[in-house]
This record gives sequence, structure tokens and C-alpha cells, in this order.
Amino acid sequence: MDILKIHAILTDIFRRVFDEPVLELHDAMTANDVEGWDSLNHVALISDVETQFKIKFKLKELMNMDSVGDLLRLIEAKTNLLA
Repeated sequence: MDILKIHAILTDIFRRVFDEPVLELHDAMTANDVEGWDSLNHVALISDVETQFKIKFKLKELMNMDSVGDLLRLIEAKTNLLA
């Protein structure tokens, strides 16, 4: 899947989970940059991402994810494996 399409879908997921209709994602964005990004919303975010992209993350992958850019690249890698 194209990174721009992933970014658009991921933006929609973030906006829905964090109830921020104008939230704009950038690669360096972390939980500290988004109001309300706590552990509960993190679980909801990851669950929505897995459902939307029809992928599953391994615990190690989640533990190594530090930013939105990391999440984007991991989604890209996983969706391209399915193609």
C-alpha cells in the first residue's frame, strides 16, 4: 500500500480516536504531542489500526515504536507483505 494512502487512513483513525477533527500527523509526532494520548487511547488506536489495515502487531514491534513515522513505516511494511 502506498505511504500517502496509509497516511490518509491513519490520519482519519487518529482524528476519530482522539476526537480531534483537524489533527495533522507528522513523522516525529509522539504521544506527548497529542492531548489525550494515554494508555487507554493507545490500545484503541492500535486496535483500530490493526482492524483497518487487516494486520497484527507483535509485542516487540509495539515496544520499538516511538513515533507516528515508526507506525507508518511498520504499517507500510506489513501491508506490502500481504499484497
